[in-house]
Amino acid sequence: MDAARIVMIVWEGIEIEVTYKPKDILAMSHLELRIPSKARIPVTETGYRSEYLHPGTVEDAGGPQAYVIAWLDHTAQSREWQAHVVTSRQLSLF
Repeated sequence: MDAARIVMIVWEGIEIEVTYKPKDILAMSHLELRIPSKARIPVTETGYRSEYLHPGTVEDAGGPQAYVIAWLDHTAQSREWQAHVVTSRQLSLF
């Protein structure tokens, strides 16, 4: 089992703690995202996300920071996320 790496990234002004284990007990790579502020990001509404990936996937993308930023940028293009961005910028009376 490889040691976990923990890095902090900032995406769209939101700090995200990324924990990456190249191989865990299941022989899969494990990526965890934690948002200390509990802000919503395109891949989680709760401030936490755990994802198992095939070994080498994250390395092929340039490492955990590059993988997560590309994942967020891609997911942020969805209609659902774009609607959330518009809604969150508008004041709501209810």
